[in-house]
Amino acid sequence: MSSTTFAALGVSAGVSDALAARGATEPFPIQRLVIGDALAGRDVLVQSPTGSGKTLAFGVPLVERISPEHGVHSALILVPTRELAAQVADELYPIARARGLRIARAYGGVSVRNQARFIAGAHILVATPGRLEDLVGRRDVRLDRVRVLVLDEADRMLDMGFQPSVDRIVALTPRTRQTMFFSATLVGRADAMSRSYTSDAVSHAQAERPQETGTIEHRFLSVQSDAKVTTLVDLLSAEVDARSLVFVRTRHGADRLVEKLKVAGIRAGVMHGDKSQAARERALDQFASGRVRTLVATDVAARGIDVDDITRVINFDPPMDSDSYVHRVGRTGRAGRAGIGITFVAGDQGREMTRLVEALQLEDAYEASGMTLVSRHRTGSDRYQGRSTSGAPRPRPAARAGAGRPTGPRVRRV
Repeated sequence: MSSTTFAALGVSAGVSDALAARGATEPFPIQRLVIGDALAGRDVLVQSPTGSGKTLAFGVPLVERISPEHGVHSALILVPTRELAAQVADELYPIARARGLRIARAYGGVSVRNQARFIAGAHILVATPGRLEDLVGRRDVRLDRVRVLVLDEADRMLDMGFQPSVDRIVALTPRTRQTMFFSATLVGRADAMSRSYTSDAVSHAQAERPQETGTIEHRFLSVQSDAKVTTLVDLLSAEVDARSLVFVRTRHGADRLVEKLKVAGIRAGVMHGDKSQAARERALDQFASGRVRTLVATDVAARGIDVDDITRVINFDPPMDSDSYVHRVGRTGRAGRAGIGITFVAGDQGREMTRLVEALQLEDAYEASGMTLVSRHRTGSDRYQGRSTSGAPRPRPAARAGAGRPTGPRVRRV
């Protein structure tokens, strides 16, 4: 296929030059799919995984479709986490500047009063739902000026319980706005949400490119509850150069584990919702740069971790469901690299883990690790059904017959 440039997609010279200055000369597949429709002012529904280039897929048309003359807060990007808000704002800053647009971020963990001063003159606002509602309540933000609305990682906002807040926010924006809805899946609640927010939308889906997917080895370790820390220390000590991401379920558990690792002589960073934004950014920077080889995180905080060369993911606490397993373990084995996913299994978790590995079709890996499946019986209500280990949504029986698929515009795939 011949190469395509941003200019050929209709992107202005100034924005194209700003993209070229940062090394982006040829659009990624998802950008080729979306930018033309979005530049034309169409609402779009996009199913695309993290790392596909989706930020520029919505960011480029967004900065092209607003101008300084439209006034402050004329574009809004809703994201689930502080880390993602920072990443999106940083990535869009050069192209926004090329159009004379100011961009600001709004999220919890910092003073709302100080934040309000920074966003007062911004044309583009990147915000988490909770903090945005705080700012609206203080009358620091008016949403009736929004011309372009983007919902990024909408499925994760649903997972985190943000839908009521998002519903209230969207209701305050003009009906004439353009809406771009990005999600890792467009079935079930995400499908219903997307269609309630958009009008005559064009749907796009990007298929995973197998050549970019690394190999992940799945391991399961039977560990007594009182020996989990010792087992983790042994794993980390055996390969001191490995970059290890360790998942726990609670914020308190993350802090306690980091302290115990410190006593054992292992330096580890920590990321969870109770940490300040500065502390979380510092921990991520140390992990990404290799100054700290181990990072302990909760599921929500880890959403902002985008590091390609993570050697292994260790589930110190097993994930609650298959979605969580995929989001966790999918952070290794990226960009064609090999990775390892290790899950600790306590003695009373056999039935729970059986449901999980069956839903993920990891029975062979589970048994190869010396574990025993408690039961192979599955039911249609099994809460672990939903995703494959590649991160793509697994079709349920009804979906194979066409149920739950978007109606209307044809979905284009690459």
